[in-house]
Amino acid sequence: MMLDRKTLPKIVDAVDFNLSLKPYQKFVLDNGVEVYAVNAGAEEVMQIEWVFNAGNAQEEKNLIAATTNFLLRNGTSTKTAFQINEHFDYYGSYINRACYNETATISLHSLTRHINELLPVVRELITDSILPAEELSIYQQNMKQKLKVSLKKSDFVAGRLIDVSLYGEQHPYGKYSNEKDFDALQRDELIGFYKKYYQQGKLIMFIAGKLPSNIEQLLNSNFGDLPFENIAVKTALPSPSTEKKVRVTNDPDGAQGSIRIARPFPNRHHPDFIKTQVLNVLFGGFFGSRLMSNIREDKGFTYGIHSYLLNHVQQSGWMISTEAGKDVCEATITEVYKEMQRLREEPIDPNELMLVRNYMMGGLLGDLDGPFHIIARWKNIILNELDEKYFNDSIKTIKTVSAEELQMLANKYLQPDDFYELVVV
Repeated sequence: MMLDRKTLPKIVDAVDFNLSLKPYQKFVLDNGVEVYAVNAGAEEVMQIEWVFNAGNAQEEKNLIAATTNFLLRNGTSTKTAFQINEHFDYYGSYINRACYNETATISLHSLTRHINELLPVVRELITDSILPAEELSIYQQNMKQKLKVSLKKSDFVAGRLIDVSLYGEQHPYGKYSNEKDFDALQRDELIGFYKKYYQQGKLIMFIAGKLPSNIEQLLNSNFGDLPFENIAVKTALPSPSTEKKVRVTNDPDGAQGSIRIARPFPNRHHPDFIKTQVLNVLFGGFFGSRLMSNIREDKGFTYGIHSYLLNHVQQSGWMISTEAGKDVCEATITEVYKEMQRLREEPIDPNELMLVRNYMMGGLLGDLDGPFHIIARWKNIILNELDEKYFNDSIKTIKTVSAEELQMLANKYLQPDDFYELVVV
């Protein structure tokens, strides 16, 4: 049959798609560790992520969690850091680790056929890392040098200081590192943290890709006998700053300033959260947003300006972030508040709202492309103690939230007096 090249294909708005999140399979290892799996994909590849309640919320002293996590693959009692990395490289796999506020992770990307040879070494990292003193010394030296370079950058300094304003310097979301913190690190403290939160802490696993038929047996034989416990994440209350407007000179010779405007905001369990995500996209969440159209396209003050809800578990925040020429920083802030006022006072045009709906639905379509994206979506839902209803509610809200509801939210949350305002030049 010949293709009809004279007739345009039917254009379908993304908002008309019926999206669903592919369900996970769940099984529990002999020791109670929960495993969430998405078995999908055409290629013989897979990923596994080990998620521990070992983020910086658990540490008694600054940098213990991040340093312990970094050193996990830097040596065991039988393998050097070089031998560990050589093993994973030999099988064409990639292993990484990361530390966040509540959690810390080990992640593995591998060809499915090599997973048998890789899991025992991951087990070794969890049970037998020795966090070598010489590796700690190298880490301290490198991180102090990296920090020294970063502190010359206004955007780095602004990111630290706005978090302190929102949450306080002692809160896990607000504390930051200094050179003396790296000097104060002691190996015995790292080992104590490792034993409590990795060898015996709480573990959840997320796996996705073309999974072997015996994956449950493989995970059980490698990790199902380990003495993990249900250690909860420590909670902390914010102690926000009383000073709402801060100006900092970091580099007197710098040509631009870093602007952060932020306010506290409820977490994902609050009924306003999903609707506010729609309002945020319209305000500053994509290239066609109000902030970009005004401050970048019309005024030319910046190459880009964005707003977003912070990806935190316990408490969240609403942030506007940009870099602008030093001489137009104050004018940029004035325009941000003007756009807040417009959203509070003027009805949102239906065509603009439809553009935002289609943009958000299109983004979700991309997020559901392939098993790795799907398990990442499930991971976010599960670690925030939500369920599939949250995803379905998000779809429904994007499609149906009204301009009137968004204007009400703007009046509730986009009040300049509620925002912290920071400029670092």
